[in-house]
Amino acid sequence: MIRLGIVGTSSISERLADAVGEVEGVALGRVASRDERRAAEFADRIGAPGTAPGLDALLAAGDVDAVYLASPNAVHAEQVRAAVDAGIPVLVEKPAVLTADEWLDLVGRARERGVVLLEAMRTAYDPGIRAIRDVLPRIGRIRRVSFRYEKRSARYDLVLAGEQTNIFDPALGGSALRDLGVYPLHALVLLFGAPRQILGSRVGIAAQTDGLGSAIAEFDGFVADVAWSKITDTALPSEIQGEEGSLTIDAIDSPRRLVLTPRAGDAEVIDVAAPENPMVGEVERFRDAVHGADVTADQDRTGQALRLVDLLLERPLR
Repeated sequence: MIRLGIVGTSSISERLADAVGEVEGVALGRVASRDERRAAEFADRIGAPGTAPGLDALLAAGDVDAVYLASPNAVHAEQVRAAVDAGIPVLVEKPAVLTADEWLDLVGRARERGVVLLEAMRTAYDPGIRAIRDVLPRIGRIRRVSFRYEKRSARYDLVLAGEQTNIFDPALGGSALRDLGVYPLHALVLLFGAPRQILGSRVGIAAQTDGLGSAIAEFDGFVADVAWSKITDTALPSEIQGEEGSLTIDAIDSPRRLVLTPRAGDAEVIDVAAPENPMVGEVERFRDAVHGADVTADQDRTGQALRLVDLLLERPLR
C-alpha cells in the first residue's frame, strides 16, 4: 500500500484525495501545511490519518511513502527537489514547474536517484484521450486542430475589485496559460507530438499576468490553434478536422462526448465511459510508476508542453 502524503489544502487536493479513495493500492497519508489548524481541518475532511507542520516534517515521517504537491506553482521546483533528495516519489500538480529547463534538471536528478517523478496532468491519463486517438484514423489526413480551455474563474472578481489572488499572482507563478492553457497544449503534444514552431499572444489583466490568450502551432501538413482563458467562458468545443471528416470534443481536459462527422454521411456520437473523478487516471499511473512502470515518455511530454509554455511566455502581454 502506497501511503500518499498531501502538500496543500486547496480544492484540487480534495479532488485528488477523493480519487485516491477509488484507486486500489493507494491510501491517504498525512496532510502537510504550515498552518497546522488548517492541516488538521483538511485532514479530518478528507479522512487522512494525520498531519505534518510542513514539507520537511512530512518527508521525515516514517509513515509516508510518496507525496502529492499541490502548492503554489512557484515553489514546486524546490519542493520536488527536496522530496527527490529524500528518496520520496513525487506526484506534482500541473504545471509541474515554471520552466522546461527546471523540469529537465529535476527529471535528471530523479533518474540519478531512482526516484519516481510524475506531473499530475489528468488529461494524459483520461480515457477520453484514448477514445480520440482511436477515432482519428476515420477522419483521414489531419489538416486543422482547434483545442481550447476557457472558463471564467470566480477569483477574477477579486482582481476586478483590486485584490490579488494566488492563481493570478505572477510572483507565485499564476497565469491563465499555466493554469488552463497547459491542458490543450499537453493534449496537442500527447496526440501529435511537439510542433515545429508556435506563436501566440496573451492578454494582460490588472494582476499583471495573462487572463487569456491564443496560439498557432505549426506541424507538418497541418496547423493547430490553441485558446485559453480564465476571464471569459465559451460554449465552443474543441475540434480536429481531417480530409475525410471532423471530430468535435466537448472538453479537451476530460473528453466525455465526441461527435464524428464524416465528409459524406451522418454524424456519430461517441460517449466516453470514464470515472466521475477525472483525476483517477493520474493516481493509477503514479501507483504503477512507484511499482516500476517506465514514465520516461510521460516526463518527456511534460517537458515538451512546458517548452511551449516557455515560448509563449516570451512574448509581452497585450
